[in-house]
Amino acid sequence: MKKILLFTLLVISGIANAQQDAWVYFTDKPDTAYYLANPLEMLTQKALDRRAAHNIALDAIDVPIHQQYIDDVAASGGITVMAKSKWLNALHVRGTQANISTLGNLSFVASIDYADKNITDVNKQAKVQQPKSVAKVSDVTDVAENFSYGQSGTQIEMLNGHLLHQQGYTGAGMTIAILDAGFPGVNTAGPFQRLYDNNLVLGGHNFVGGSEDFYTGGSHGTNVLSTMGGYVEGQLVGTAPDASYYLFITEDVSSENPVEESYWVEAAEMADSLGVDVINTSLGYFDYDNPNYSYTYEDMDGQTAFISRGLDIAFTRGLFCVTSAGNSGASADPYISVPADAVNTLAVGAVTSSEEYAFFSSIGPSYDGRVKPDVMAMGQSATISDIFGTITTASGTSFSGPITAGLVACLWQAAPAKSNAEILQAIKESADRYNNPNDQYGYGIPDFALALTLQTDKFTTAEPFVIYPNPFKNTVSLSLPQGIEAATITLYNNLGQVVWEQNVTTAKPEIAVQNLSGGIYSYRISSANQSQSGRLIKE
Repeated sequence: MKKILLFTLLVISGIANAQQDAWVYFTDKPDTAYYLANPLEMLTQKALDRRAAHNIALDAIDVPIHQQYIDDVAASGGITVMAKSKWLNALHVRGTQANISTLGNLSFVASIDYADKNITDVNKQAKVQQPKSVAKVSDVTDVAENFSYGQSGTQIEMLNGHLLHQQGYTGAGMTIAILDAGFPGVNTAGPFQRLYDNNLVLGGHNFVGGSEDFYTGGSHGTNVLSTMGGYVEGQLVGTAPDASYYLFITEDVSSENPVEESYWVEAAEMADSLGVDVINTSLGYFDYDNPNYSYTYEDMDGQTAFISRGLDIAFTRGLFCVTSAGNSGASADPYISVPADAVNTLAVGAVTSSEEYAFFSSIGPSYDGRVKPDVMAMGQSATISDIFGTITTASGTSFSGPITAGLVACLWQAAPAKSNAEILQAIKESADRYNNPNDQYGYGIPDFALALTLQTDKFTTAEPFVIYPNPFKNTVSLSLPQGIEAATITLYNNLGQVVWEQNVTTAKPEIAVQNLSGGIYSYRISSANQSQSGRLIKE
């Protein structure tokens, strides 16, 4: 009996002292007014310009976590701060359940959400509000490219990506962030040399190691980058060979733990602050080393997982997110993983070179009944580069995702004033099963040339407004299309705030704005039947 009691006490003690992961959410952001008045303290000018171009206002979500809150949590006994998220106003912490629970006594702590599903959450956070979209206007370029794709041609031509390349849309001017396990060999292997010759690798960060060394870790990220940015004439051409790239390590190859979700959200926030346009995620989470942390299909609702909620906030900031659907299609749990379940990601499954369903590709729908995966691309025997520069093949939605992401950047390059929501919808509408989606293929294989047509046709059906001169000094004029007698022009600063609004008529087409400071302004022109957006430069 004494031995049994002693064993029971030891078990209870072990449970009490076991390390737990949890998210600690805060009540407010006391520094909001300061940061909104000084946006360059939290976002780069490139990020602000991207927001202004798409009329996305700054708000409290963009404001960093109050540093004193972080310091007070870190100073609490037995607590290690693993990651932070300004978007969700939360810290990922690790400690015993007893130590974590004491954080609830801090006046600024709103709730605590344990990763362990068997521990009752304290005032668990509400679901994230769904993003809104804003309509935009198209633009074009006139530089054509005819690449010698070699064996990579199949994966590009399946999506009609070569037709975008032939029109000069190769990702130039677009920025893609890759959130993955590591990028060894990217700075030494031949297929990536073209990126460095053109200064297209802009930087990165190792969130797992807490360092600036991102040319380390698992080889997976290197393989993924090669499908977008790799270049070996006659063998491999990436889908966005002229895009710029940030490389972020968020996946810990040594273990599976929810902190990787938090690293991902933190990296997405950095991507946003740097002005990134597209995020590629060839990662997915369902099972963790601690089974109490693992998800079930019921959690694949786009609202439960920390990473999925973070992704949908990224969408509200104007980023386009592409996520691999997962490789569990032939398993006992064949469904998509997180963050492929997110409402506003483009989740990509895999097909063969003959456009047949790849047996491993995770299926849908999401638990709440949404179509997933969204689209399909070649993911079985995809052409990639390894870390030594050898051109080879590999299989997985890890590759169908970035093959698609690169072409998302090319499409957005072709229609730069369109919103991420409009680009997302056009890609879905271009897919070959759009009118009859199913759980394996989703909406099917997209046609990026058709998606571009769907975008440009919406603007060629009406005569555009013409605003001139641009750049201007004190006065601009507006030429109204035939049949339109009046319109309203609204100017926004880089915070998305309205700084000028005026009605314009055919009789009075001039706008005097001499009181505005020099800089870049977004404009929106609206009439009863037509609207148009763009940018103005005041000298």
